[in-house]
Amino acid sequence: MKTLNQITYVDWQIKINSIGDVVEGAEDINQSIAIILMTRKGSDPHRPTFGSNIHLYIDYPINEASANIIRETTDAITEWETRITLNSVYICYKVYLSLNELNDYSLIPSPLQLY
Repeated sequence: MKTLNQITYVDWQIKINSIGDVVEGAEDINQSIAIILMTRKGSDPHRPTFGSNIHLYIDYPINEASANIIRETTDAITEWETRITLNSVYICYKVYLSLNELNDYSLIPSPLQLY
């Protein structure tokens, strides 16, 4: 746990899921981006345009969802995280399958990555 005297950056915030700890520097920016992308637009009454709408594309086919998720991510980060310049966004899909049927076989979870 840090005290106020130990914080060295101008920009800092309380660390999510940690009592009494703070994030600074790159960790602060990463946490801010996660908050931006996980917040639904309209859910913050004081900032109705804060966040993103990537949640709308959960059940879309991958070929339709990819472009929309990239657009939503780019728009949200560009608008709300001004400390960085966004050069590119790519999506990595991971599919995990596990199937047990009559104990005859099982599929070992394995990642499928699409770039």
